[in-house]
Amino acid sequence: MELAGAERLSTNTRPYEIRWHGRGGQGAITAAKIVAQAAYLKGYQGVTSAPSFGAERRGAPVSASTRISPEPVMLISQVEKPDVVVVLDYTLLKYQEVTNGLRIGGWLIVNSRQYPKELNIKGDFNIATADATRVCRELGLIVAGLTVVNTAILGAFVRATKMVDIASIEKVVRERFSSNAIDTNLAAITKTYEITKLEKRR
Repeated sequence: MELAGAERLSTNTRPYEIRWHGRGGQGAITAAKIVAQAAYLKGYQGVTSAPSFGAERRGAPVSASTRISPEPVMLISQVEKPDVVVVLDYTLLKYQEVTNGLRIGGWLIVNSRQYPKELNIKGDFNIATADATRVCRELGLIVAGLTVVNTAILGAFVRATKMVDIASIEKVVRERFSSNAIDTNLAAITKTYEITKLEKRR
């Protein structure tokens, strides 16, 4: 029987590991931090979030890591064998390293308008897709011409993994964002949650 993320973590001593892939300006690093903070609010004592170091220019591929554990986490290195890979730009799927190491039974979560099976990705992991870009465009979450999907994709993350819930994410958003941006970002999360398509393989 497949366990939800939180249930699996409660039966395992190692941290639950998430790797985020996006492009500069999409907010992947911020998304990684929001999930870490939301997990802490849910009662996890061990949470870390760290960006990769490399090109930080707009549009360049970037990655970040999040670890969640009931116990303190000392690791801050990049995640090599993630339980979850979140892809904010589906064009990054052409790079093999994006899905490298994804654990059997884990989740690949992709910002895409396609259904999971239409991605034609093979692997012993589950796939979730959601058109976060469309949601954000409709809500006007665009900065300097770039659609910022980092909060929206959190809806798909919650729907697929159940590691944190919408209420915890909302608390973090209310703390991190200015008052005039809170409602729009929360709407993006909720709408993306609702349209997320799941393909469970394991």
